[in-house]
Amino acid sequence: MTPDKIYNIGILAHVDAGKTTLTEQLLYLSGALRKAGSVDSGDTHTDWLPIERERGISVRSAQTTFFWKEKQINLIDTPGHIDFASEVERSLAVLDGVILIVSAVEGVQSYTENLWQAISKLKLPTIIFVNKVDRAGSAFYELCDSIPKLLSFDGKRLLRMNDVKNEGLKNFEVFKSDDVEEKMIETLADYNDDIAEGYLSGEKIDKNIIENALKYAVREQSIIPAFCGAAQKSIGVAELLDAIVTLLPSSDNKITDSLSATVFKIEHDKTMGKIAHVRMYGGELNARDTVDLERGVPQKITQIRKFNGQKYIDIGSVGAGDIAALCGLSSVKVMDTIGTKNPLNDYRLANPFLSVKVSPSNEAELMPLLSALKELSDEDPLLDCKWEKSEREIIISITGQMQMEIISSLLKQRYNLSASFSEPSVIYKETPRSSGFGHEHYTMPKPCWAIVRLNFEPLARGSGVVYDGGKVPNNTCFYRYQEHIRRSFFANIAQGPLGWEVTDFKATLEYAEHHTIHTHPLDFFVATPMAIMNGLTNIGTTLLEPFLKVRISASAEYLGKIIGDITMMRGEFDTPVMIGDSFTVEAFLPVATSLDYPVRLATLTHGKGLFFSSFDGYRECPLELGKTAKRRGPNPLDRAKWILYARGAMTDENYSIM
Repeated sequence: MTPDKIYNIGILAHVDAGKTTLTEQLLYLSGALRKAGSVDSGDTHTDWLPIERERGISVRSAQTTFFWKEKQINLIDTPGHIDFASEVERSLAVLDGVILIVSAVEGVQSYTENLWQAISKLKLPTIIFVNKVDRAGSAFYELCDSIPKLLSFDGKRLLRMNDVKNEGLKNFEVFKSDDVEEKMIETLADYNDDIAEGYLSGEKIDKNIIENALKYAVREQSIIPAFCGAAQKSIGVAELLDAIVTLLPSSDNKITDSLSATVFKIEHDKTMGKIAHVRMYGGELNARDTVDLERGVPQKITQIRKFNGQKYIDIGSVGAGDIAALCGLSSVKVMDTIGTKNPLNDYRLANPFLSVKVSPSNEAELMPLLSALKELSDEDPLLDCKWEKSEREIIISITGQMQMEIISSLLKQRYNLSASFSEPSVIYKETPRSSGFGHEHYTMPKPCWAIVRLNFEPLARGSGVVYDGGKVPNNTCFYRYQEHIRRSFFANIAQGPLGWEVTDFKATLEYAEHHTIHTHPLDFFVATPMAIMNGLTNIGTTLLEPFLKVRISASAEYLGKIIGDITMMRGEFDTPVMIGDSFTVEAFLPVATSLDYPVRLATLTHGKGLFFSSFDGYRECPLELGKTAKRRGPNPLDRAKWILYARGAMTDENYSIM
């Protein structure tokens, strides 16, 4: 079938809201499946990894394609557990619209808030599907009233699109009442003059005008439509399918004139090697085409696949607006661009703030384990697998305990390797204390000549790193050497004076100079790290530690003890909210002091206390309450040793100057 439009849609939800069940029903109703799978039975279409079927949760994003009313929908089913938020993050970068699922029983949960912040920041048109209205404890109407406040809608309007009768009972019914229609017209009158005029005069308003006004408001994210249903019983699902193709934008809105594709996911196949999942923004790619990546030599596409869960077909070519997978690109990395770079939806949802040492069951498996973890890091770059040769240790970054369990299972199932993990350690960061300069005059021993002067300025927390190449003229320092400085800068801020990644500052290239005779092409890779470390050491850096935003709910009898625990953990808390005999308190806790608190809370409350957490960012930490990190590789502050290393007179496989 040749579609007249393509929709690239993601399904997002807090774990257990019914996301994968809804995906199965969408596929079944559209005719893509003969029978809908079940999470409980372990036969769902998009959760095909053995670990996903064993645990009943999604740990990897999965894409599938189906048709509805002659329109093609590329659906990405994303994980609902916060430990796998990096999968969601990469999917968000290539979506046209989102279905956000909220359970009618559990309501808005902590990760739902994280997801909404990302959706809102990226201005992705969204439909909310309130699931499980058939369950006891369902509260659809109350939830619709509370969602705008709980998710901080900031001027956006939630518009209820249907009703439910006998909510929470077996004979429940989902329907659309006159009240829903009237409320829709009343709401749209605030956004459309024709509707406002008709509404005030009491005249009947043309149906097409209403539909177009609603479509425009949803795509502008002024209105968030909310549907209700029960995915497991396939109730409310057909209405949701109609809403996808009528209210959410198609990929037409983002199509460019030139070839442009973004790699948003990497997988590995035993036969084909790396498989790069791409969103096409412009042009067409065909099997046997040779493409230029952002690094290395041009590579040939050997096959183009269309995936439906684990299954795939060879489609031979893929055009603008579509999603497919490319085989044959051995050096490809996540978020690479093919052709013209397209502005991406960029939002950091995943923040690994823990590191662990991974050890094999026996020494003979150390190198195979390293190779396997490097491959898994290709698929999820935030794992950031590091090999500490001098210590013969493998270190990875993680976001939580669940992630370790999944990695352990993947190592066993995919590579037949057994591994153990150390206790997690907190990943600290550091930031310049004040403004200042980093300067290096590298002119000896000859032949060499590279002068670098960088200006450092602190930025607000969460700003990251900004690099300004300045306006150094080409005749003072060739532009190609200025690019060497930029590359070297980003490669060498991973370790500051305290041993941690340096963040939240701006670096400006104030001055650089080459010599037409003495400068060697690699001299600026030698000089720049020395300028960076000299500058940061002279300025001084402040230690930063990760914090969590948490919500704790428990019986009122435990309030005093829990507030005492928060204080002991160096936390901050808001005034507790009392609801009957229970309370809820929101707090901010250092990761270092609260790693085991969910277990301690469960023990204190006999398993009845609830603990929800999300990453809140980094804050200043007194050095005596944190820790420094051991330096990896030669230190540019040891000038003589660094120059010998950088010029190839000594080696260290742990470290690279580039």
